[in-house]
Amino acid sequence: VQLQASGGGLVQAGDSVRLSCAASGRTGTSFIMAWFRQAPGKEREFVAAISWRSSTTLYGDAVKGRFTISRDNAKTTTSLQMNSLKPEDTAVYYCALDPANSAWKNLRYRYWGQGTLVTVSS
Repeated sequence: VQLQASGGGLVQAGDSVRLSCAASGRTGTSFIMAWFRQAPGKEREFVAAISWRSSTTLYGDAVKGRFTISRDNAKTTTSLQMNSLKPEDTAVYYCALDPANSAWKNLRYRYWGQGTLVTVSS
């Protein structure tokens, strides 16, 4: 399985950005796709996850109410709509896929994308 993330860039506080992550290869039909982020000097942080089978979603406390994760079944793509961005949202955002359908907030995702940088200026 390969994950290709896109989107990101330099935005101002209060702006919106949409990230996408396309999965290719043998993903199976029951898996979780998620977004994590890592700011300079900090640990990787859970952002959001979605179950491909049930569409159940989970969000990290820092982004609840501002970010929305969604899926496109036909393209095996997940998107992260990020609204009301804050400077503290600045980080490299990584998408991940767990074919075991259990990782959720944990870092034990088997597959990771290359990361895309989001910079929010104040």
